Amino acid sequence: MLPEQKITDKRTLWWVYGWCAVFLAANTVCMLNEFYWLNLLPAVLLVGAMAVFALDKLLLICVFLTPLSVVLADQDIRIGLSLPVEPILAGILMLMLLKFIQQGKFDRRFLAHPVTIAILFNLAWIAVTTMTSEMPLVSFKFLVARLWFVVPFYFLGVQMFRNMSNVRKFLWLYILPFTIVIGYTVYNHSLYGFDQDSAHWVMSPFYNDHTAYGAALAMFFPAIIAFTMSRRYGINVRIIAGLLLLIFTTALIFSYTRAAWVSLIGAFLLFVVFRLRIKFIYLATVGVAGALLLLFSWTDIVMKLEKNRQDTSDDLAEHIESISNISTDASNLERLNRWSSAMRMFDERPVFGWGPGTYSFQYAPFQLSGEKTIISTNAGDLGNAHSEYIGPLCESGVLGFVSMLGIVITIIWTGWRLYHRMQPGEMRSVLLAVLLGLVTYFIHGTLNNFLDTDKAAIPFWAFAAMLVAADLWLVPEKKEEKAKLL
Repeated sequence: MLPEQKITDKRTLWWVYGWCAVFLAANTVCMLNEFYWLNLLPAVLLVGAMAVFALDKLLLICVFLTPLSVVLADQDIRIGLSLPVEPILAGILMLMLLKFIQQGKFDRRFLAHPVTIAILFNLAWIAVTTMTSEMPLVSFKFLVARLWFVVPFYFLGVQMFRNMSNVRKFLWLYILPFTIVIGYTVYNHSLYGFDQDSAHWVMSPFYNDHTAYGAALAMFFPAIIAFTMSRRYGINVRIIAGLLLLIFTTALIFSYTRAAWVSLIGAFLLFVVFRLRIKFIYLATVGVAGALLLLFSWTDIVMKLEKNRQDTSDDLAEHIESISNISTDASNLERLNRWSSAMRMFDERPVFGWGPGTYSFQYAPFQLSGEKTIISTNAGDLGNAHSEYIGPLCESGVLGFVSMLGIVITIIWTGWRLYHRMQPGEMRSVLLAVLLGLVTYFIHGTLNNFLDTDKAAIPFWAFAAMLVAADLWLVPEKKEEKAKLL
């Protein structure tokens, strides 16, 4: 080593030692004065360094932390923040915006992909309706929160998932810590005899209620099945995946989440359709015909559903039967109350809506006394519209609904194309599991909405990115296959 290099290295070391000494002294003074926030500075600096030099690893760390994150809520301004994940994602969003302003580059094929176009349209319309919102600050917070999920895990995720190994890492890094949460939940639930009432909150503080918990379980259930059956892994890993499948099955049963059960049945039916290799045009025709039949037979269906008076129960058979009870089941009736209120809000403002994220602040005056339930509130402060489709309809008008529907349709179409273009094997199985996981959420989204939370939003946008990355770069497209798909 040259003498000049030795001098430079010594100076660098002295600078490091000096700043460490300054930090220790300052932190000691702060702690003596009961100010403890300075302890976070090393972690903040580490996260900042990773965001600059190892962004993909930072995203994967966020995935691992997501099931274990907890919400810190301010009841006065009614805003919650999931710690530590959302502050990190907010920092990544700011970094990416600065980088885009500096470079202004995006892959043209990626920007022209149907899923990307649908997502950009959705974000653009949310931005427009934020400006016309009844509560602009609430809507702005909603827009920013949507961006800090979409930008890291869709726009950056597509680049990260060009490497198929990152798809597997993502799935395992969510599943493994989620298993810890399941153990915590099942233990707490056992203390109350696995009864249905306690199932609503025993997963707190990690998940806010059993519906969000059930939705996450359903999203990763197909992936665990794929890992269990994969020949890529040795017998030891497959045994571990089999044990995880048993754990997730038990958790799903005792979550008492009827929407999650229904969503898995729907995903299984789509899996059968894929295996039978039914053409997309036939599936689309059946879907449209079913929607029209439902529309024209709605009155008769409601009359039959009203005859079901089985309430939610600790008995699993009775709990399943209560799914269609719209006569006495308080949960179902309250959901209908929220939907009816949302439709009346839409009737009053069909174009721009009331503003993204404003439903829970605005729906109270739109409730009818005859539709309220024992769990309704005059203040209208018990949550959202309980639908990923009806919520945007009243908050962002008809184009808000259309933009969300566009995301769903383009994702399913992309997954459909992928499955029929790929050769049988481990990669196709994993990507099919990703698509089926998204389908469980699409179905679950008719009854609940969680895309404003990190627990569901991170896997949702990442799963979409996995499919788009595979569609663009992992599977070569053949011209003659375009006609076959139809």
